[in-house]
Amino acid sequence: MLTIRSPSSSLLLLFILGIFAATSHAAPQRDPNGNGRVRQTPQQQAAALPQGLSEATDGSTILDTTAAVNGVDLRFKISAPADQFSTLTDVPGAAQAPSAAGALGINVLLHGDGGQSFFDFPNQAVQGNLLGVVILAPSEQLLWGQRTGQPSGLDRADGVADSLAVRDLIVNVLPQLVAFDPTNVFFTGVSGGALTLSGFFMPAHLAEFAGTGVLLMCGALEPQVDVVNASAFVGNSKIHFQSTQGELELLQPAIPAAIQAFEDLAATAGLSAKQIGALQTVDNTPLGGHCEFDEQGFVSGIQLIADNFANIMQGGDGAVNGIDAATVLTSVVGNEDLQFNLQVAKRDTLVI
Repeated sequence: MLTIRSPSSSLLLLFILGIFAATSHAAPQRDPNGNGRVRQTPQQQAAALPQGLSEATDGSTILDTTAAVNGVDLRFKISAPADQFSTLTDVPGAAQAPSAAGALGINVLLHGDGGQSFFDFPNQAVQGNLLGVVILAPSEQLLWGQRTGQPSGLDRADGVADSLAVRDLIVNVLPQLVAFDPTNVFFTGVSGGALTLSGFFMPAHLAEFAGTGVLLMCGALEPQVDVVNASAFVGNSKIHFQSTQGELELLQPAIPAAIQAFEDLAATAGLSAKQIGALQTVDNTPLGGHCEFDEQGFVSGIQLIADNFANIMQGGDGAVNGIDAATVLTSVVGNEDLQFNLQVAKRDTLVI
């Protein structure tokens, strides 16, 4: 079931500003300032925002809508030229039949805890011949892999269910709404979204989307579930781990462990060190805090990497204007044990 409503940029701005002031409790809480008002959860605030159509940064169309997947409502956005949408969407200029194959691939983004990157939509517009897709976590606190309760760091008890929902949305729902090439599906994870991608989605489902790649920003977990058919993806799928010197302390051991785990999968499959290094790369040279890849801010840092997606993930040289390194595409081989700057890390208080 799909619902389409008119967008409201002013309400969106109010929500973005208000989300970080929202309570960390799952149920609505009384306003501490009195007045008897009940404060809504981030999920409730998001649900109050109208959905519908808006314009992407490249002038193409963004469709913000909701579909029922595996018993939960998943809200998501698709950014594509109008003529690539199916006639089921009522997008002006839509010209595709449902399930029509398209020439463009897609880049599916899972946001960090709290949902900031869902609202910013950093991978919108056509980039590297990829349409942009971003999905909102079906969680009270807008956490990927954790549907109820307060944020609990690396613990993602609902990672299996959320990963299957993402897989089923891509396979069963998106083809009804937009034409894309199902053999050209990339993924981007931000912080908490990167934890769910690496810990659950990649081991369970990446074999179905082999030959493309996954960009993991400011977060990663070693597989938390059995790896399904690793030989189908470790030899042809790009994996890039992007962090900073000031990464959150709880992520400082988790990211290297994830790097080692995926490198081990490739070695077990028979890849040489050179082959692994061409496919699995890592960088944490920026002197910023959590996700501050431009050494300026959380949102701008994520946008910097998103803007350079093609150059990092699709055969470019990995040079990023704004990161003081010749390339971010350093082989993971021999660089698994990332070193962090504790002085930078201590000033970082953002949630993941």
